[in-house]
Amino acid sequence: MKICSTAAEAVKIIQSGNRVFIHSVAAAPAHLIKAMTDRAPELRGVEVIHLHTEGPAPYTFEEYKESFFHNALFAGANVRQAIREGRGDYIPVFLSEIPGLFTKGILPIDVALITVSPPDKHGFCSLGTSVDVTPAAIQSAKYVIAQVNKRMPRTHGDGLVHQSAIDFAIETNEQLHIHEPGVPTETETLIGKHVASLVENGATLQMGIGAIPNAVMAALKSHKNLGIHTEMFSDGIITLVESGVINNSKKKLHPGKLVSGFVMGTQKLYDFIDDNPQVAMLNIAYVNDTNVIRRNPKVTAINSAIEIDFTGQVCADSIGTYHYSGVGGQMDFIRGAAKSAGGKPIIALPSVTAKGISRIVPTLKEGAGVVTTRAHVHYVVTEYGIAYLYGKNLHQRAQALIEIAHPDHRENLEKSAGIRFPGIKMGYKPVS
Repeated sequence: MKICSTAAEAVKIIQSGNRVFIHSVAAAPAHLIKAMTDRAPELRGVEVIHLHTEGPAPYTFEEYKESFFHNALFAGANVRQAIREGRGDYIPVFLSEIPGLFTKGILPIDVALITVSPPDKHGFCSLGTSVDVTPAAIQSAKYVIAQVNKRMPRTHGDGLVHQSAIDFAIETNEQLHIHEPGVPTETETLIGKHVASLVENGATLQMGIGAIPNAVMAALKSHKNLGIHTEMFSDGIITLVESGVINNSKKKLHPGKLVSGFVMGTQKLYDFIDDNPQVAMLNIAYVNDTNVIRRNPKVTAINSAIEIDFTGQVCADSIGTYHYSGVGGQMDFIRGAAKSAGGKPIIALPSVTAKGISRIVPTLKEGAGVVTTRAHVHYVVTEYGIAYLYGKNLHQRAQALIEIAHPDHRENLEKSAGIRFPGIKMGYKPVS
């Protein structure tokens, strides 16, 4: 590992036409990203690829369109506009299968830009907050450039990288990207309570980041012996771990340990995972493998959606043709939960958008992506209740979903259902 005096020196190895991987989420190496982008005048056709990253993504800017093209594995807020305007594109792929894109040579990596902790006395650095797909990118890359950050927590699991695997590095000492949890709204709190009512004692949980997962966590304080096997977690689990609600005692795989691929949250979360033997940060190809997930008991997978149609098709990655996020690990865990003994796959979403538009719709928007198929959907939860779709026919599904739609939209939804399923009485009852 050669320590460079500047980030500009470290990224000199990047050449026109290279494919460059950027470390995920809170681990996005801001100094290396800026230094690479500063080289725009001398670079052409550099493909940048990554999952969601926190912080700026200047390589997506209009003025650099000849120098960089972003190939998104997940469309976060900092890259959506570039994709919409043609300076980037989106690869639909299950999160569990992304490492194989790199290691099998389908999308080989020329340069990997990563953030690591300083090496220990044995020469090993840690990928810290984000293991996810990064070991595969490092394995595939011709060159690895690291931002060695003294504030990157050292985590146990698959995220150890020996300094000999790093070609060039810079040293930093700066705050990681953080995400402050918001206060759940009344709607989100109700959804959290409904979801929590489905969680059994001894269940193994998968959840994401955001207000609804936090609301679910807040509603689980009276549960017992819960476990965590998830692609990511945030601050919401800490209180439940400290109180003993989450103890991972009933898990078949990695009992006693919180298993995840990456984390995103506050400094309190990063301090919690630092050198914590309870936390196993593992390769996402393993964490999200359906055959691994199903081996734990009562896997309860809690995922979100942008909209869901009468038949149960779940759109979670786009608003029509506008790419909003990504396939991610939703299907990995929906299927894994369904195959787990006593498992429950759950889709949780508010009944309407911020503009009051129903998220339960007769048909998905034109161009919308189906992330979870209607054959895979079991539970759908809104603030108005729980719809169980598995084993129901199409008209029964429509009825169940209308019953948990916003009251302002139920009558129109029933009329649409009546057209789609002629001759079948839907049984709409106005809400007083």
